[in-house]
Amino acid sequence: MEDVSLGNKKVALALGSGSARGMAHIGVIQRLGELGIQPDIICGTSIGSVIAACYLTGKLDHFTDWIQSLSTTQVLHYMSVSLTATGGVAHATRLIEFFINEYGTPNIEDLNIPFAAVATDLMRGREVWLQRGPLWDAVRASMAIPGILTPVKFGNSWLVDGGLVNPVPVSVCRALGAHIIIGVDLNSDLVGRQKILTDAKAPANEETIEEEESEDEELLPEDSAEDDPFLGAAFSRFASSVREAASNFRSNDTPKRAEPPGTMSVMMSAINIMQDRITRSRLAGEPADIMLWPRLGHIGLLEFSSAAEAIVEGRDAVDRMLPAIRHAFKSEGDDRMLETGL
Repeated sequence: MEDVSLGNKKVALALGSGSARGMAHIGVIQRLGELGIQPDIICGTSIGSVIAACYLTGKLDHFTDWIQSLSTTQVLHYMSVSLTATGGVAHATRLIEFFINEYGTPNIEDLNIPFAAVATDLMRGREVWLQRGPLWDAVRASMAIPGILTPVKFGNSWLVDGGLVNPVPVSVCRALGAHIIIGVDLNSDLVGRQKILTDAKAPANEETIEEEESEDEELLPEDSAEDDPFLGAAFSRFASSVREAASNFRSNDTPKRAEPPGTMSVMMSAINIMQDRITRSRLAGEPADIMLWPRLGHIGLLEFSSAAEAIVEGRDAVDRMLPAIRHAFKSEGDDRMLETGL
């Protein structure tokens, strides 16, 4: 099918933040491509910048297969959780090295289409649009979830996740000259859907203890457990808490009794609330021409094991909004969406 370019009209994708829920972006891009809609501009915040970068390097299919093959423990491995990390609990070194080794090291300005990754200046509280320099450096800054991934040095500033200021970067797409903007909001049904996670409890049996200890070995500084048994035990508990939060539970698994939320649960719930409120505010003042709302409220912030489900939901989100997509393109004087019969 011929791509929809609308002559001088430019189509942009604004891919929003949402960590593991961002796998829905893959389904969105796939389905739009089947409809003949290829972006002339693409902007991403946090996980949105990751998916955009994989798409722009021509490696989205490879990334799709890879991410669906990972277990929760493998995801944590690539996050590079470290007791010595400053400003977060992980530095994502292995993940960025994977991207560089597998997908190359292009500069943003050398990509085929305009791209911007949104990050937040931690000191000044303003949003930063990263449009030049190494692609994966920009992605790493944009995805630095506060308290989880360490901040990234940028000149005299420190950058963190762009979801703090612009969760769905519609405004960035508009500034780069887009005429039709398709925004993807991953946070529309988050608040009130997540199950509260308690802090990790002691393993139930010796087999579980041995399994957890083996998984935690690479997270601990060398010989730290031997030198300081208390430190080793504390970090093992911390790593277990991270894994529990990463795996998450379905929202329909109602707990039998009320329990206080764990540390990671408090952090993730706070991020969810913040992103939901900021997204509503920003989109009210800067609406996209077409908004897609994948229904992902039951998928946790680090629940990458649900990648396949999120991808399918991304495709479904496009199909639910087909009338709005047809209307937007027709309003710009293009009838090819009507001619597809979809």
